Amino acid sequence: MATQAQQPPHLHLAELTAAQFIDIWKHFDADGNGYIEGKELENFFKELETARRGAGVVSDPTHVAFKEKMKEFMAKFDKNADGRIEMSELAQLLPTEENFLLCFREFVGSSAEFMAAWRRYDTDRSGYIESNELKGFLSDLLKKANRNYDDKKLNEYTQTILRMFDLNGDGKLGLSEMARLLPVQENFLLKFQGTRLTVKEFDSLFTLYDKDGNGYIDEQELDALLKDLHDKNKMDVEAAGLVGYKKSIMALSDGGKLYRTELEIVLCRDSTL
Repeated sequence: MATQAQQPPHLHLAELTAAQFIDIWKHFDADGNGYIEGKELENFFKELETARRGAGVVSDPTHVAFKEKMKEFMAKFDKNADGRIEMSELAQLLPTEENFLLCFREFVGSSAEFMAAWRRYDTDRSGYIESNELKGFLSDLLKKANRNYDDKKLNEYTQTILRMFDLNGDGKLGLSEMARLLPVQENFLLKFQGTRLTVKEFDSLFTLYDKDGNGYIDEQELDALLKDLHDKNKMDVEAAGLVGYKKSIMALSDGGKLYRTELEIVLCRDSTL
């Protein structure tokens, strides 16, 4: 007797738990760079089509029909049109339980709101929060999003976030990693991918403008710093675009103060934060 074709083990369209969502993400983001792209993207779309339509669909990446379907898919879900899928985009596609990641969007509509929540826990401005503080951070976000949850669910979400971001098990979660929860258009890190400072270059530049050595610069000093970066061809942006860059960076400020660690995360290509 013929048996019904089984759906792929890693992708199905039933309601997913937060942990299952991360399993799917890690399965397809094979190199762990934070994106599903290239061959990973082909594999993802192939399994997605099989899960949606069953066995027998065209699944040859070289086939014209497959390419057309994939093109339509990317036009719909690749919000920033960079030719790859990131976690925030995948969360819109999959019916995750209670929209685990999407629920944060209802509250964290901007990078400024995200930073306000973050600073309540990163009190020493190290660019990290300790894992034991994460539960409170997530609880705050869920409350702001008007989401009902119990302690068991909060523990599950906390453990899932740890699995996502605390890769070396040191009990710390980095600001740059947690920013991936933001919508693509609000992820401040993505806006500065064309900035090419090393940590050494950043340290020299920040020290130059932080004249009193108090660990932060203000809006006027940021103007001078950005102009300096532009003049030295360290930014892929026209002079007219500096206003937009400045606005995005100032969204991270705390009462007009931009702290060293937070600015390093944005401007350095090899920051360890």
